[in-house]
Amino acid sequence: MTTPLWVLLGFAVWTLAVLMAGIGIRRWTLIFAGKAQLTDFPADTPHGSAAYRRAVRAHANCVENLPVFGAIVLVAFAARVDTQTLDTLAQAFIVARIAQTLTHTLLAESNATVLIRFLFFLAQIVCMFWMSAEIVASAA
Repeated sequence: MTTPLWVLLGFAVWTLAVLMAGIGIRRWTLIFAGKAQLTDFPADTPHGSAAYRRAVRAHANCVENLPVFGAIVLVAFAARVDTQTLDTLAQAFIVARIAQTLTHTLLAESNATVLIRFLFFLAQIVCMFWMSAEIVASAA
């Protein structure tokens, strides 16, 4: 299996981990303690602490970006592009993804943390564009 495919798997597992640690455990703890009902978590209404809302947004951000990264990796695999540059970019991508999520979930929102989070996101965007260019250059 190629490095980008391993990273894709890691990203999927990370997305599930963010869901369970940031949202699932908190919700089920409240439900099992009798402090909340299953219907107490409407998707279109803000609820919970600021940390909980940041975890929800961090998970949504993972879900939004997973298919884009997955499509790039799938095209690389289908085109049989397997370069060291692609490996390095995939690894940089997952590091930036995890760092963005941790910044989002563990640090209170401020101008500084939003900037740091954005810079990690920007690094991911750069990695994905560069990976796409690498695939096109190698497959052409």
